Amino acid sequence: MALLFPKKRNKMATTVERIGVVENKVENLNEKLDELKVNVREMHDCLDNTRDGLTAKLEEMQAISCAQHEALAQEISYIKSQRDKLVWTFAGIVAAGGFFAGHADKILKILGG
Repeated sequence: MALLFPKKRNKMATTVERIGVVENKVENLNEKLDELKVNVREMHDCLDNTRDGLTAKLEEMQAISCAQHEALAQEISYIKSQRDKLVWTFAGIVAAGGFFAGHADKILKILGG
């Protein structure tokens, strides 16, 4: 009967086998951890490059913006000075016209003889 029904053995792994499995799992985890470290390092380098590129672009944009503001400030200053000249010229013409209108009779006497 022993041949027909062999005795079932307890298939529980020995301590040495179990330690070997755990060591294998630890080694696999170490490899995955090394891969993660490499990936993190690559991502960090990528972020550094992105930061440097953005900083350079922002500095360039700021320089362009400052130049545009300076040009606009000069143009506004020129327009204001032209406006002031025009206002004072018009005020002078009005004052002269008022003077001539108020003294037209005397001016015509002098010119008419």
